[in-house]
Amino acid sequence: MSTSSFSAAHNQASTLYLPPGPWQTVFDCLCEHFSAIGREQWLDRIARGRVLDGQGMPIALDLPYKEGLRIHYFREVPDEKPIPVVESILYADEHLVVADKPHFLPVTPAGEYVEQTLLRRLIRRLDNPHLVPLHRIDRHTAGLVLFSANPQSRSAYQTLFPTRQIEKRYEAIARALPELTFPMVHKSRLIDGEPFFRMQEGPGVSNTETAVEVREKNGEFWRYALYPVTGKKHQLRVHMAALGAGICNDPFYPQVLKDVEDDYANPLKLLAQGLRFVDPVTGHEREFESTITLEW
Repeated sequence: MSTSSFSAAHNQASTLYLPPGPWQTVFDCLCEHFSAIGREQWLDRIARGRVLDGQGMPIALDLPYKEGLRIHYFREVPDEKPIPVVESILYADEHLVVADKPHFLPVTPAGEYVEQTLLRRLIRRLDNPHLVPLHRIDRHTAGLVLFSANPQSRSAYQTLFPTRQIEKRYEAIARALPELTFPMVHKSRLIDGEPFFRMQEGPGVSNTETAVEVREKNGEFWRYALYPVTGKKHQLRVHMAALGAGICNDPFYPQVLKDVEDDYANPLKLLAQGLRFVDPVTGHEREFESTITLEW
């Protein structure tokens, strides 16, 4: 496998450094370490070249176990349920891909989603295994996601987000807040919440900041423009709930709605609507706008 091919494969694979143990082979270690995956499944994955060594080569079934050995494996979900939404590609060149992600589609593989993710779909559509997302938006959120298409220029684009050289604009529909004065800025400290997938506001120095404007008023619901200065997990959803206007159809905030299945007719009313930045490769100003609209 060439260096570039291995790099591309590595971007899609998970990595395990073999833990200490009494095993004779890597196969035995994998079977016990991942006890939820049957021996037959590991046999099948190894036979299909879906388990790689540190050099990116498929391992043999009898590869001797060695503590700390680096192994790459491809996650698979048997009978993965299709997600009946379709993504759009708004822009693509040799360095950058801009996609419009529909609600409910994860950006990257996680949990029960592997092939039904924006990343895997784009890799197949563009025949480019080098694609890597430059940032994330929640599965329930729709809108713009940037991807690096070229490992050679990737680091230049990756610096845009932590150095705040990119302007992000979101739109949300939530309860009217006539008691507050807009535009306003909400700052707070976000910490891990309960259950494990939620975030919550806690005491201490703020680590998140969101500017909020009112775009449109429609009776008891308003359309808000949200400008996140920081980019913490679930930041906008937590901030709107904290202001007293949880975003419409949010299954996590302000309260977790238990056992809720995806309702494709009533998605979370949150959209990553606009991105603007100076392209670090070309020096040109770029601005992208989602083609998705949030209906009342």
